Amino acid sequence: MIDRIRLSLLKISVFVVLAFSTATASAQLSASLPYKDNAIDSLSANSSYIDEQAFTASKAAKLSSIFDDVNENSLQKKVSVSLNNSRDRRQLMDYLKQLEIGDNNAAGNEARNKTLFKFANLFARLKLYPLAMKCFFKTLQKDKKLKDNEEAAAVDSLEIDTSQNTDLPINTKDDSLAYVQSLQVRSDKSKRTTYENISGTFNDGKQAVAYALLFHVKQPSPGKKKVHVLAYTGHTYITLIKYNTDSTYVSCSFGFYPKKDHLFSATPWFPSTSSQFKNDAGHKWDEIIGKFISRKSFEKILKLTKEYNDVDYHLSYNNCTDFSLQAAGVAGISISNTDGKWFMGHGNNPGVTGQSILQGGYGTTDKQPVTTLFKSLNTSVTEK
Repeated sequence: MIDRIRLSLLKISVFVVLAFSTATASAQLSASLPYKDNAIDSLSANSSYIDEQAFTASKAAKLSSIFDDVNENSLQKKVSVSLNNSRDRRQLMDYLKQLEIGDNNAAGNEARNKTLFKFANLFARLKLYPLAMKCFFKTLQKDKKLKDNEEAAAVDSLEIDTSQNTDLPINTKDDSLAYVQSLQVRSDKSKRTTYENISGTFNDGKQAVAYALLFHVKQPSPGKKKVHVLAYTGHTYITLIKYNTDSTYVSCSFGFYPKKDHLFSATPWFPSTSSQFKNDAGHKWDEIIGKFISRKSFEKILKLTKEYNDVDYHLSYNNCTDFSLQAAGVAGISISNTDGKWFMGHGNNPGVTGQSILQGGYGTTDKQPVTTLFKSLNTSVTEK
């Protein structure tokens, strides 16, 4: 019996010794390895964060477009071609609508405005003036996060109907209107029109939300202060635009011309003659100054047009540039140094006026900042 008890105690002692040795060895092994609290097996780690990052990056990636072309001449050709195809026009309008959304940070806002201004120039060169001024207007729109910048101050001073939607949004109506207008400006031949036709263009029975005027100059020799090249003296004309609350618009480009009573009418020998207006929708130009104007100014310009309907043309003091400068003055645009001399005469003329614009000789006569003026130069001038 005693032997059995001794045997049991011996077994227990051996078990305790072995257990203690194992625990000590385990502790030593742990101490010899780097310690990592709550370590997780990399194979069982949650990878949802990585997947979300990858998804977000691919989703935020900007889709490329044919209209991302940085070369203006190349882009102008692409835009011109796209106007003849309904699918391409929709893509163009979608692209412009995406620019409207833009980024709210300073860098995004600056990039957006540069692109919009580039398209404003392109549409002006394609003679799609309402769309050009729409794009320009959006460069002036107040950014919600950048209320203190110059563009915000400029848009606050625009004389437009603030009781209506003044965003001038780009939408599907621009698609059809741009196509119709692109057909109308294909011919650069100016045909006779009347004050009744001009004023009737704007009697569309729709409520206006904004008005704009563009002052166009075609120099005899682009980029040079020449009054004439042989018998060619250039031309100055204006465009009036009425934007409606339903996102439609109407416009009319026209200029004051001599109506020759005989072969030598409107020449240095016989400077005075009868007058007429012509539709200049397709007329070429070298320089443009544009501005959004009030309804009151718009109506005054139409009144001025009516007065010129019964006035004789005079080469020295009542020519196309005189009429256009008066209209620009009503709109709040001033252009200095427009007078030049020629054989047996002198006065305002396209050659000197265009050169003055090129040299920055323009401004505003009202309280609006100069940033509210849209200036565009045609490639014939910029390539000089």
